[in-house]
Amino acid sequence: MKKLGILTIMACCLLSVSAQVGWRNDHTGIYNETGLMKSWPAGGPELLWHFDGLGFGFSSVSIDQEKLFVTGFTDAKGYLYVLDMNGKLLNKVEYGTEFTGDNFTGTRSTAIPHEGKVYVVSGIAELFCFDMQTLKLLWKKNYAADYGAENTKHGWNGPPLIIGEKLIIGPGGPTHNVLALNKETGDIIWSSEGMKGISGYGTPILLDDQEVPQIVFMMGDHILGLDVTNGKMLWSYPHTNRFSEHPNTPVYSDNMLLFMSAYGQGALMLRLNDGGRKVLPVWEMKELGHTTGHVMKYGNYIYGPGNRTNWYCVDWQTGKIMYADNTIAVGNIIAADGLLYCYSEKGEMALVKPNPEKFEIISQFPITLGTEQHWAHPVIYKGVMYVRHGDTLMAYKIK
Repeated sequence: MKKLGILTIMACCLLSVSAQVGWRNDHTGIYNETGLMKSWPAGGPELLWHFDGLGFGFSSVSIDQEKLFVTGFTDAKGYLYVLDMNGKLLNKVEYGTEFTGDNFTGTRSTAIPHEGKVYVVSGIAELFCFDMQTLKLLWKKNYAADYGAENTKHGWNGPPLIIGEKLIIGPGGPTHNVLALNKETGDIIWSSEGMKGISGYGTPILLDDQEVPQIVFMMGDHILGLDVTNGKMLWSYPHTNRFSEHPNTPVYSDNMLLFMSAYGQGALMLRLNDGGRKVLPVWEMKELGHTTGHVMKYGNYIYGPGNRTNWYCVDWQTGKIMYADNTIAVGNIIAADGLLYCYSEKGEMALVKPNPEKFEIISQFPITLGTEQHWAHPVIYKGVMYVRHGDTLMAYKIK
């Protein structure tokens, strides 16, 4: 039987019987919505509701069982909030200390709901498993105390990956570099030493269309390909920057893997060979890569933020820059129903046509509610776009 592609596998891994939205939907940033507006009114789409009081943070929304999950920081503590689809607060639980200091106080990692549980990773690298209905704490792990890991300079950022019974995390460190935990109990299923370096704090992806199904992790100084069944390292490739931090999730298509790194390192494209046991470099470019945004493959091109000023379109196969544009500030990007949604760091929300010839804005409006950084990635679900801006979560009707 022909093996399923990554999008199908990610859907199987991350979706339960009901509709579910995890980190960037299925990690690709593409939302399978139809009938969405092809342009917006001058003032933007209708604001259905907004919820205030989340506190500091730039974690994105996740959705399951017709509930919204989001984390926030108030009074030096991290909280998990559960809202209904009308913005009413259903439940709230304190999970403990959160990241504070000069490097942007607040919550980072998207909560992951899955089969009656919700998994939260704090900025100080603690993993919590809650019952979805009651928010009772079922178990927790501390990456430093339990696995000998070192937190990153800017606080932990990446949610775990769920594959069958396994909860995949990459705390880094000399012994438990990458781990598969039992998602029900938190017990170790397998542990890999990897390259023994620190974590890059991003989110891994699963490649199921190779002869050896594997997890691809971007650690602090190396990219790793690990056998999903036992954690055996299949390959590694050096890639780092001055902070050894890589918040962007790898992008995969047709045996090619794209990795984005900020702080001047840029993008790296690798090609998988020998059934997924080896990788070879294809192209590199300094311009592509961002600290809080993300890039995505749409059609035969890569769209997304690059350096601190430009949005880019890049040919997937060759790395050729099709355009660089600074009409609006850089930020993050998702896609749905044939169009791109670009949310800039200055609060500009733009509807953009995926055109490799130019950055073609169809409509845009300002996000005026909320506080602090415009870094949370938007989410689209059943014709509604959810935008988190610090203290406030907004719901816009886009269908």
